Amino acid sequence: MAAQTAHARRRMLTLSALSVSALVLAGCAGGGAAGGGGEGGGVITVGTTDKVVSIDPAGSYDNGSFAVMTQVYGSLMRSEPGSPEVSPDLAESAEFTSPNVYTVKLREGLKFTNGNELTSSDVKFSFDRQVKINDPNGPASLLYNLDEVVAVDDLTVEFHLKQENDVIFPQILSSPVGPIVDEDVFSPDAITPDEEIVAGDAFAGPYRIDTYEKNSLVSYKKNPDYQGVIEGGAKTENIITKYYADASNLKLEIQNGSIDVAWRSLSATDISDLRGVDTLKVHEGPGGEIRYLVFNFNTMPYGAKADGADADKALAVRQAIAHLIDRDELAEQVYQGTYTPLYSHVPAGLTGATEELKSMYGDGQGKSSLDKAKQVLADAGITETVTLDLQYSNDHYGPSSADEYALIKNQLEASGLFKVNLQTTEWGQYSKDRTEDLYPVYQLGWFPDYSDADSYLTPFFLTENFLGNHYANPKMDELILKQAVTADEGEREKLLGDIQKIAAEDLSTLPYLQGSQIAVAKTDIEGIDKTLDSSYTFRFALLERKQG
Repeated sequence: MAAQTAHARRRMLTLSALSVSALVLAGCAGGGAAGGGGEGGGVITVGTTDKVVSIDPAGSYDNGSFAVMTQVYGSLMRSEPGSPEVSPDLAESAEFTSPNVYTVKLREGLKFTNGNELTSSDVKFSFDRQVKINDPNGPASLLYNLDEVVAVDDLTVEFHLKQENDVIFPQILSSPVGPIVDEDVFSPDAITPDEEIVAGDAFAGPYRIDTYEKNSLVSYKKNPDYQGVIEGGAKTENIITKYYADASNLKLEIQNGSIDVAWRSLSATDISDLRGVDTLKVHEGPGGEIRYLVFNFNTMPYGAKADGADADKALAVRQAIAHLIDRDELAEQVYQGTYTPLYSHVPAGLTGATEELKSMYGDGQGKSSLDKAKQVLADAGITETVTLDLQYSNDHYGPSSADEYALIKNQLEASGLFKVNLQTTEWGQYSKDRTEDLYPVYQLGWFPDYSDADSYLTPFFLTENFLGNHYANPKMDELILKQAVTADEGEREKLLGDIQKIAAEDLSTLPYLQGSQIAVAKTDIEGIDKTLDSSYTFRFALLERKQG
């Protein structure tokens, strides 16, 4: 009966919200010049080409969706501006009370924007549903070490862990798997539609969603009852996000002043052009983004379910591609230096990063090698040209993706070893198809969930991984689980190196570029540099318009 009542309530709220959405959108869809700033006043408009898959935390694991969640949901832990370390957010305190029990005390008086109290029951509900739903496009794989969540009392929750002394777990609570949702609004066992979430008004972040047209326009309104790591809450009363199908339109609108901020993704040429506009400033932050190829171990050439299945030949194909990729050419020709070559599964700058891919593939110095590619295929008994179906998204990773993958196709085909069938799909469909074994080899990009090497390893290489590409290596599982509970920095760094060596040998993914965070904003917009930090989350609550 309770479930039926909650469902009926969600449906009623959805209908009532939709009935007024057109009127509200008409009032907020203007440009970014309106209003003042400071003390929570005014309005700032942010433009993006990123796409939203779902704003249900259990239903998506991508930058576009998490960009919305960051603004409106509270988490138990969150990075403070300017720091990669996590601090209590909705939590008052958080600590290990025994080797395998992480105990969180909630702040008193927490509530969602719909007026419902936020208690330990909602916390338990939020994590239990992640595990139960385990959506292929969701982040549930991050909870690999979670055994049980216990609501001790209204303000106390215990996380019982399978392995003791998990040094990563506090960071996982700040990741895309960590937003706390209202058990009266969200389904316990299914993805809740975006419209129902907005209608339920179940937010505890610095903003609530005022109006919502998926991948068209989202209007945020400051949450006056926010309690969290951003001191004083949101700096600006209203934020509007406008979504663009074409980066050229995004460039035009920031250039002519129709919007205040352009955040993901302008082309390298656009960024270069905008540097010369007096009314704009190009902001650059730490480079945590990576680009990589994913190999589906079932459907790639010679994969487990492909014609002529042969694990040794499949590995040789992956190795040959690794020998042929020219990272310098991609970085300079396509991205004009806004991306740099990446030779590791963990990007440069993070503790434990190595460059195993540089020494193992190509000429050993970072350049490609046709001779080594030919040799590895010949040694595996592959004499014919390998046909490779290669997929990329034409609307998610910026306007240069088409040039990027045309160049990768050229690099592979110029060798005479590969015939590449290059195909593209819009992100909404792409994110579903890739988990259904439809793409033998395909493009992905990655922003870390937290500023630690683990964020580039656990989601990809545990047997039950986010990629769902059928990669499994028991030794890799062992090392990943061990590094997560190793407190000694030297010992953990060695384990991280061992993991990257196996990743380079197995090549379930092939990283090739590392990029900086870049935003373009009007010169009177402040707070951009505060949010372009090593937490890699773009927080609207820090943005404000300079007075005077």
